[in-house]
Amino acid sequence: MGPGKADLLEAIDECGSISAAAKHMQMSYRRAWELVDVMNTCFDQPLVISSSGGHHGGGAELTDFGRLILKSYRDAVEKAHLSAQTELDQILSHLVTDN
Repeated sequence: MGPGKADLLEAIDECGSISAAAKHMQMSYRRAWELVDVMNTCFDQPLVISSSGGHHGGGAELTDFGRLILKSYRDAVEKAHLSAQTELDQILSHLVTDN
């Protein structure tokens, strides 16, 4: 799991399909589908379920487990950022800003 995969999960959740999420992210459908397949394979439960097209078209949605993994990832990133804030502020305080 990383920022790109997390963004893809969020886009699928918002758009309701892998295809629409890929377009939203300016990514090929094939690449998006491959990332979803990798995530679904790497975890012990699927993060995304999809239905094939038909009269009303297909779609995809995050499972409850997918939402849990996405939230856990986002929470971990936020905690890491907060724990490193002092050090980041120290680094940033020494940058030259008049370039």
